[in-house]
Amino acid sequence: MPRAILAVILSLLTFSSANAGEQDAAIGTWRNLRDTMHIEIRHCGESVCGKVVWASDQAIADARRGGTRDLIGTQVFRDFRQDSAGNWRGKVFVPDLNRTFSGTIVLVDHNTLKGAGCLVGRILCKSKVLVRIG
Repeated sequence: MPRAILAVILSLLTFSSANAGEQDAAIGTWRNLRDTMHIEIRHCGESVCGKVVWASDQAIADARRGGTRDLIGTQVFRDFRQDSAGNWRGKVFVPDLNRTFSGTIVLVDHNTLKGAGCLVGRILCKSKVLVRIG
């Protein structure tokens, strides 16, 4: 299974913030530590969403093998909303699997997102860090 795309998307499966005032702190452009994908997180109506704005050739090839024809422009975060506990929850599309999963994302600080998630129940879990680039 291609690791570049899976690692980035799985890294984003867990997203919470300390309080509602941090809602805009996640808005911006983020990259994985291997710098194979950049994702722009922005407001989408009442929710937050994120789309791929840059990807390495390998990430693009991995996505195509998985059934995602055009990785650039693909919305990988969909309908993320903050719950009463301050956690962000929504849907994450994994391009190299061509599947959507439920997820959350943790804002560690202004320049760091940490994600963790599981493909099925509590198995096949991953966690990764993303850093702000814009």
